Amino acid sequence: MAASGTALAGLAAFGLFTVGCSTGGTGTRDEGPAGSQPVAQITPRTGPTGTDAPVRRVDAVKLLKNDPKVGERVREGLKPCAGRTYPIDTSYGSMTGGRTADVVVNVMSCADSVSVGTYVYRADDKGAYENVFAVEVPAVYGTIDRGDLVVTTQVYGSKDPLAYPSGSEVVTYRWANDRFTEHDRVHNEFSRAVEGTDGDLPVQSEQVEPAPRESPAEPDGN
Repeated sequence: MAASGTALAGLAAFGLFTVGCSTGGTGTRDEGPAGSQPVAQITPRTGPTGTDAPVRRVDAVKLLKNDPKVGERVREGLKPCAGRTYPIDTSYGSMTGGRTADVVVNVMSCADSVSVGTYVYRADDKGAYENVFAVEVPAVYGTIDRGDLVVTTQVYGSKDPLAYPSGSEVVTYRWANDRFTEHDRVHNEFSRAVEGTDGDLPVQSEQVEPAPRESPAEPDGN
């Protein structure tokens, strides 16, 4: 009976071990589903990115001449500098969410190539361009940066030469409610420590012939 009881106890222990290691149990050999980790989701930007809308080339000179928002001073100075070349820079990009790319026009002077006006034109549903932004101050320049309008203006003191402004104002505008509104402003102040050093090279000294070496003195025999 003792031997029989021992055998039954061994079989029971073996059965418990088998259940513990089966795939349906909860033993150490079970491999459950991998722990769920949060997955980062990237939401695509729905606003303009600067390259969404197709580009349609425009006659920037014609736009400016037919624009009543262009000041008389800028209009009178809008003439070719040499031959048929006008002092105009034109940029295309999506800022207002229109069907075609918006147009940024910078007008410069022929005398010193300093920008005197920045204008933004937006095409309506019929394809006609409308002036939606204009600023006419010396040394202003507008660019398109990732769907935003960035306008930089050089700041001059009363004695600043043209090549060395005292600083600059960088203003970022965003399109909202059918108009550009200011989003960010940065003021920069420039150092004058290097003013007037451009192009100044150190003067090279004249080459001097080395003096002839004297013969070593003979040792004194005394």
